[in-house]
Amino acid sequence: MPVFSRPRPIGASDDRSRALSRRSFLGLGGAGAAALLVPSLTGCSSSDRARTDALRDGVPATARVAVIGDGRTGPTAVLQRGLNGMDPGAALGGTRFAWPSGFAASLNAMEAIKAGSVDVSFATATALIYAIGGGVPIVPLAAYPLPANEVDILVPEDSPIRGAADLKGKRVADQQGTTGTYSLVKYLETAGLRLSDVQHVNLKAADAEAAFANGSVDAWISWQPMIELGRRRHGARTLPGVRTYDYAFWVASASFAGDFPEAAARFVRQVADAQRWINTSTEAAVEAFAQSGGFGTAPLEREVYLDLAKAGRLSESPADRLAPIDDAAATGTQDLADNFKALGVYPEHVDAAGFLRDAKFAALRETVRGALAA
Repeated sequence: MPVFSRPRPIGASDDRSRALSRRSFLGLGGAGAAALLVPSLTGCSSSDRARTDALRDGVPATARVAVIGDGRTGPTAVLQRGLNGMDPGAALGGTRFAWPSGFAASLNAMEAIKAGSVDVSFATATALIYAIGGGVPIVPLAAYPLPANEVDILVPEDSPIRGAADLKGKRVADQQGTTGTYSLVKYLETAGLRLSDVQHVNLKAADAEAAFANGSVDAWISWQPMIELGRRRHGARTLPGVRTYDYAFWVASASFAGDFPEAAARFVRQVADAQRWINTSTEAAVEAFAQSGGFGTAPLEREVYLDLAKAGRLSESPADRLAPIDDAAATGTQDLADNFKALGVYPEHVDAAGFLRDAKFAALRETVRGALAA
């Protein structure tokens, strides 16, 4: 799961309203929507004509997909490098793909969408909520629930901490505002505790591992693969009953999804197919990632990734089951938003469920459904 700290608001909410209302033609469906955008050719420049032709054909000349993290593994790596013979450009009808990188987390990619430099991106539920509240002109394409066992809480092998109740008053390292925070809140609830009942130490992953290793904290919560790497490096043990509750999303800019709804849907299908190959041919996929430097020089990284991929415990593991946004995704994401608002992580209420259920996306949901079922 990508890592990010608590950000500033991305933009004003009226920006999102203007951007999305400008693309409200999505409710008309793909072909009808594109027809509304095709201007008269009289007086058009060559670039205008090219865009008009692209809109008529439904094939974008280019598509810019954000690479989150190091981009060395997962479905984006499969598509970017053409592994297993996959060619997303051909699948979209001749589109040339660009893969902007340098995004430490999906939240940064949401900012790039707002700036107009990214068309499509993976997004954690947390990044999605920040984007909604910050006025980023995004369109939700598809979602899937994260693996229930993607998050772990580590304690030293000889720690007296055995379950949620034992965390009361203890120092727990976690990067605030992430999947780990949400899982920690839910885990504490099983013992009738709140986040305020522990000493919540806000640290990025590398700093959290260092603090755990030197005994500065009593427990550390994070997601795979970093938490499993930490467990093996430090001979730690995991607490029982920790779960992951939130969803992962693929989103597009409102302009890209509005101009090319079918292409956006076909790209989602490419992501699902790429992850399906990883899940069904895991040894071959891991070898392909290794050949392209996916695991650096540390054998443990490859070993851990292979084990987690086989067990389906990585954040991208369920991406082969990408589906149009449904009530479960909307409800789960709203619960996360409400919890973070109550904790002060979000400064204000965000109507994530209302956004995800918005009728203006109905036609696009059906287009995505058709592409995934084909």
